[in-house]
Amino acid sequence: MTQITPILLCGGSGTRLWPLSRKSYPKQFAALTGSNSLFQQAALRLSGAGFDAPVVITNSDFRFIVTEQLQDAHITPGTILIEPEGRNTAPAILAAALHLAADPSALMLVAPSDHVVPDAAAFRAALAAAVPAAQSGQIVTFGIRPTRPETGYGWLELGADPKGNYDPRPLPLARFVEKPDAARAASMLAQGNYLWNAGIFLFSVATILDAFARYAPALLSPVRSAVDAAQTDLHFLRLAPAPWVKAEAISIDYAIMEHAQNLTVVPYASGWSDLGDWDAVWREAGPDASGNATNGPVIGIDCEGTLLRSEADGLQLVGIGLTDIIAVAMPDAVLVAHKSRAQDVKQAVAALKSKGAHQAETFPRDHRPWGWFETLAFGDRFQVKRIVVHPGAALSLQSHVHRSEHWIVVSGTAKVTVDDEVRLLTENQSVYVPLGSVHRMENPGKVPMVLIEVQTGPYLGEDDIIRYEDIYARGQGSKG
Repeated sequence: MTQITPILLCGGSGTRLWPLSRKSYPKQFAALTGSNSLFQQAALRLSGAGFDAPVVITNSDFRFIVTEQLQDAHITPGTILIEPEGRNTAPAILAAALHLAADPSALMLVAPSDHVVPDAAAFRAALAAAVPAAQSGQIVTFGIRPTRPETGYGWLELGADPKGNYDPRPLPLARFVEKPDAARAASMLAQGNYLWNAGIFLFSVATILDAFARYAPALLSPVRSAVDAAQTDLHFLRLAPAPWVKAEAISIDYAIMEHAQNLTVVPYASGWSDLGDWDAVWREAGPDASGNATNGPVIGIDCEGTLLRSEADGLQLVGIGLTDIIAVAMPDAVLVAHKSRAQDVKQAVAALKSKGAHQAETFPRDHRPWGWFETLAFGDRFQVKRIVVHPGAALSLQSHVHRSEHWIVVSGTAKVTVDDEVRLLTENQSVYVPLGSVHRMENPGKVPMVLIEVQTGPYLGEDDIIRYEDIYARGQGSKG
C-alpha cells in the first residue's frame, strides 16, 4: 500500500465521559476498552507496513502523556505539534498539512485518537480502497454503516442508495448532515443511503491545501505563520502562539467539507464507535445475557441493562435491582444516571464548574513527565500525596515559598538533593525538606520509586514552585 502519514488529533476534553474523562486527563488516554488507551489503540491501528511515523497534534499539558503512551506502545512519532490553544479541527489539520508541504503528493490520514475500531485489518482494507481516490485529488471520508437512529453523530448522504452493499469502495458523497433529531435519524436509517460521519479523512497534502485556499483562505495566513515560526522544544514542535490565536476556531466540516465538490466516501461496516457517552461504552463493553457490563471491583445483583464501573483500587461498587443505569465510581467522584440521559453528563460537569468543584476538570491522578502523583488527604495547612517516579526520571531542582515537605520512601530507591546534601534513601527511610530549601527527587533505579509526601504550610498549590533546573524544559508554575 502507498505510504500514508497518520495525523492523530489528540486534544479533546471528553466531558460526556465524566468522571473518568476530565479536562486534565481526557478519554483518549484512558483504557476504556482493553488494556491500551484509546490513543494507543489508534496509533497501533495506523502503524506498520504502509504507514509513516504519525504526526500527533496535542496541547502543552498532554505532551508528556502522549510521548509516554507512545513509548509504552513501542511507537516512535514523526512530529508532535503543540497547539498554543485549541482552535478546533480545521486549523490543526491545516497546520499538519503545511508541516508536510515539502511533499505535495503525500497522503494524510486524519483520525481522532479517541475512537474504537475493533477490526484493525478491516479498517486497513477500507483505507486501501480509498487510496486511489485520494491520489486522484478527492477528499475521502469514511462513513460508518448505521445500526440505529443515532442522534449523537453527524450523518453523510450518499449520492445513490448502496442497496445494502457496504463493501469498502469509493462512492460519491452528496452532503454532510448535522446531528439530527430522533425522527430525522429514524428516517435516514430507513432510507438506506445515509452513513454515520466518522470524522476520518484521507487526502493528499496538495488537495487539502487547495481546499483551504478555496474555501477557508482566511485561515492560511495565521496558520502558516504559526508553522513557519514554530520552535523546537525537546522533541516537540511548538506552533507560534501570536499568529495561532488569530486563526478562527472552526471545524474541518464547516470550513471545508460542507463546501468542497471533490468529496468521496468509503463505507465501513466492521464496527466503530466514538465512545461519545457512557451508553456507547456500555455497548462496546459487550453486555452479558442480562445486558449488564462491568469493570473493576463491582457486584451486580438482579440488575438489567446496567453499566457498573469502579475505577478505584479497593473501592467496591455494588448495584442492586438496577435497570438501564450507569454507575461509575472514581476515588473523588461518583456518577449515577439513567442510560437515556447519558448525553446530559456534560450538564453535570458545567454544574460542578459553576460551584468551583475541582472534580469538574481535575483528574485525581496528576500525570507529569517523571511519573504521577495523587492526593491522599488534604486539610487546613497540610496535604498528603503518593508520588510515583519512573525509573531514570527526575523532578526539577526547585524550592517553595509557602510550604515544607517530608518524604518517606515506601518502595524503590530515591536520590534526594536538599541544598548541598545529596543522599540515597531506600524503603522506610525519610528526609525533611525545610521551607525555602533547594531540592530535587530522582529515581536512579530500574523499578518505579514510590514515596509518601507530607506538605505543611499556609499555601499548598502546585504553582508554588520555583524551578532552577529541569530535564523536561518546563517553565515556572505547576506544569510549565
